[in-house]
Amino acid sequence: MTYQVLVPDNVHPSALDVLNAAEGLQITAPGQMKRDELLAALPTADALIIRSASKIDAEALAAAGKLKMIARAGVGVDNVDIPDATQRGIVIMNTPDGNTVSTAEMAFGLMLSLVRQIPQAHATLLAGKWDRKAFSGVELRGKTLGIVGFGRIGRAIAKRALAFDMTVIATDPYIAESGNPAVELVAMDTLFKRADFITLHALLNDETRGMINAAAFAKMKPGVRIINAARGALINEADLAEALKSGQVGGAGLDVYTNEPPEAGNPLIGLPNVIHTPHLAASTEDAQIVVAVDAAKQIVDALLNGKYANVVNPDALKK
Repeated sequence: MTYQVLVPDNVHPSALDVLNAAEGLQITAPGQMKRDELLAALPTADALIIRSASKIDAEALAAAGKLKMIARAGVGVDNVDIPDATQRGIVIMNTPDGNTVSTAEMAFGLMLSLVRQIPQAHATLLAGKWDRKAFSGVELRGKTLGIVGFGRIGRAIAKRALAFDMTVIATDPYIAESGNPAVELVAMDTLFKRADFITLHALLNDETRGMINAAAFAKMKPGVRIINAARGALINEADLAEALKSGQVGGAGLDVYTNEPPEAGNPLIGLPNVIHTPHLAASTEDAQIVVAVDAAKQIVDALLNGKYANVVNPDALKK
């Protein structure tokens, strides 16, 4: 039997090498597919490998009459309608390990850039100015970093923050112990009250959507700095903009947005105390090779050997 594997997003060629080396698979990987092209190709697909660009919603799942599984080359699966996929018995797998270091380094880079105003200083020098007094910063040493979500990436952030002599606290409703005696687990409100910097590494779901909002900002230290390299919708962007203007939030380093790219009129674009990057956290060659190869191996193992890894909707296996 030959299985049809559709790859509608751009993935590293190493993943295609893994798929092509397996017997019994026919691969369709034309590069980034448009929505109409994806819908037209889905009816014959037994398996998908996707990144974040392809939206596998109810319409797409309804068109995929043969689909058995989806492998996400990355961590977040909010571009997949998981309840509908589960109901249809379609197994969703992700690759949570491959981009941990890249994302942690990006978040830490945003924090350093924010506290020392590196992008702004660079821009003024390019403009022919030499204005040292305008860019006085503060040290990370001795400051308290609050990590919201203490999974793989949160733990990697903690390791780096401790090396900078920061005090590290974290909050995560799904773990009882931090696993690191130097990291204190606290309630969310306690983290808001104590942290000088807050970095977000929670999954996006109905409970976490918009959780960083006006009410949350009111509980934080005046001048707190926010880092988000997870999912844009964790933050209410209008509330953050107001907090940045008032000074309640001293600055923000943002790699992700509720809508990507940000829509015209996004209230955060153009604020002088915000550093922006276009969702680059996992965009290192190192990470893209690992997540792509991991996703390809998952598809091969599941289709040909019935072995599943990193399943995010285990109920689908019962269908």
